[in-house]
Amino acid sequence: MAEVAPETVVDGRYRVLSRLGAGGMADVYCAEDTHLGRQVALKVLYRRFAQDAQFVERFKREARSAAGLTHPNVVNVYDRGEHDGTYYIAMEYLPGRTLKQVVADRGPLDQETVVDIGIQILRAASFAHRRGVIHRDLKPHNVMVDDAGNSKVTDFGIARAGASEMTEAGAIMGTAQYLSPEQAQGHAATAQSDLYSIGIILYELLTGRLPFDGESAVSIAVQHLNDPPAPISTLRPDVAPELEAAVMRALAKDPAQRWADADQFIRALEGARSSLAGAPLGQDTAAFVPVAAGDGLPPEEVEDERGPRWPWFALGLAALLVVLAVVLWPAADDVEVESVVGEQEAVAIDRLEDDGFEVETERERAPEQSGLVIAQDPRAGAEAEDGSTVTIVVSTGPGEATIPIVRGLTEERAVRKLNNAGCSDETETLCGFQVEVKQQASDAVAEGEAIRTSPRPGTSAEIGSRILLFVSTGPPQVEVPDVVDLARESAEATLNRVGLGFTIREQESEQEPGTVIGQDPVGGTIVDRGSRVTLTVAVEPETVEVPNVVGFERATAEDTLRDAGLRPVVIEEETDDPAAVDQVLRQDPGATTEVEPRSTVEIVVGVTPEPDEDDDGDDPPPPNDEELPE
Repeated sequence: MAEVAPETVVDGRYRVLSRLGAGGMADVYCAEDTHLGRQVALKVLYRRFAQDAQFVERFKREARSAAGLTHPNVVNVYDRGEHDGTYYIAMEYLPGRTLKQVVADRGPLDQETVVDIGIQILRAASFAHRRGVIHRDLKPHNVMVDDAGNSKVTDFGIARAGASEMTEAGAIMGTAQYLSPEQAQGHAATAQSDLYSIGIILYELLTGRLPFDGESAVSIAVQHLNDPPAPISTLRPDVAPELEAAVMRALAKDPAQRWADADQFIRALEGARSSLAGAPLGQDTAAFVPVAAGDGLPPEEVEDERGPRWPWFALGLAALLVVLAVVLWPAADDVEVESVVGEQEAVAIDRLEDDGFEVETERERAPEQSGLVIAQDPRAGAEAEDGSTVTIVVSTGPGEATIPIVRGLTEERAVRKLNNAGCSDETETLCGFQVEVKQQASDAVAEGEAIRTSPRPGTSAEIGSRILLFVSTGPPQVEVPDVVDLARESAEATLNRVGLGFTIREQESEQEPGTVIGQDPVGGTIVDRGSRVTLTVAVEPETVEVPNVVGFERATAEDTLRDAGLRPVVIEEETDDPAAVDQVLRQDPGATTEVEPRSTVEIVVGVTPEPDEDDDGDDPPPPNDEELPE
């Protein structure tokens, strides 16, 4: 069908914003839920499939199946309906990238990340399997990963709910590279089929390549059926043996040889994580041969002075056989009760009824997986009358608890709060979460305090499951770059790139204006990200034009120079000209000269000559010509 145009309002509620992509059955759009004011992902079935009753039923079943899967690692489905002759599903909008995009961008991931992502996918699968939903098309394209490392499984487009199988006999549904051998043969998919697909995903995350690939889906399917995958260690020598073993077991051709369920696979990955962290996984069981009496002694020392021991041994053996015959020989109407602890409820009931017993079921909250038998009465190996009742106790699982908000708490308080989540009192054991602490730098949260959890607060998770707690190490440390001699703009950009701020201080300099001529702290210093660096930037020196003050009265000239930002220096010079007294006769520098602010300007001011010391002030009498010598 033609794409849904932006701004189209679907079913009177969802306004299309943009197209996100396409799948095998539908286009996917980012849309705004105009009723609730939130963004959703809108999956619109291709029109050519809208005429196919089986596809329409499968599409509707996807919404029904997925809508019942409310879990932190499963995409939420909100709504479904019809639009313009076809059908749509409104689901949770997931920002981030697909796991396929992550591995394409980064190549093989580190082993701890692979384990973390694998456990999140398996939690989603376990949750779905317990509710009778098989995904059937698990692949990295259907796993969304956000920036915090949270993963969610989406696209239950070909999921199978219960026993319904909405495909023709022998039809293959799924993506060839991630398809289980039984699906490749057209057989019904089971929970073990999903585990095989998850094994393929983890293999790809660890090695950066698929175990089976080819030019056609048929050639890939043949490899799934016949070819063993290359050991991970041949492609990645540093892989932990426990992690390789866990993934390779999931890739067994025979479903019965794979992990029994997703929870068992999770426990294997958690064991591998302990190995990666250097934690001891326990000691191997030691095999030994019992030592017979007399071993290690010379033959002549085997018999003591009491004589040969074999008659006593024979007598004891005969007595033992008699006792065993009495104890173990069943009465004619009694039947031995077999052990069904650890079996699924339905399997346990079938086996006990086949043995001739009536079965009563009690349910009890327990750490074991929901649906597993955790106790039986009579106990295994006991004799019970044929047709009598055997009571089995079936686990309802540990239940779920809401992840509390711990941001801002100290690490110790945050761990304690997560450990006690859902506990009604201190003695309750079936509550709380396991906590794994990870360190993370933070500009906003003080060192030693909790930043966030994964899964996020407010969501529900199975009691006893692992929660990641991120604790702040304080602001991240960065090295101050050396920006001296750079232009101001380049220096500012360089500091911004490493997360540092700056303060500008200008200084007159003979260097090129705008050049950084100093910084504090200096390059190479380690500081908190977000710190500020003071940059000293060269500016052209300012100049002042010297005003003309020649002919000005002394006081007026001094005021004029000071107003111009200059400092007048007065030099007095005697003058016989009465008009020049107290007047500026000349100046240095001269008028219109450019000088630096606060420079000195010498002004020469006329003053009255000082009288001679022997001068009484009277003029001598004019000479008498008569008294002049001849």
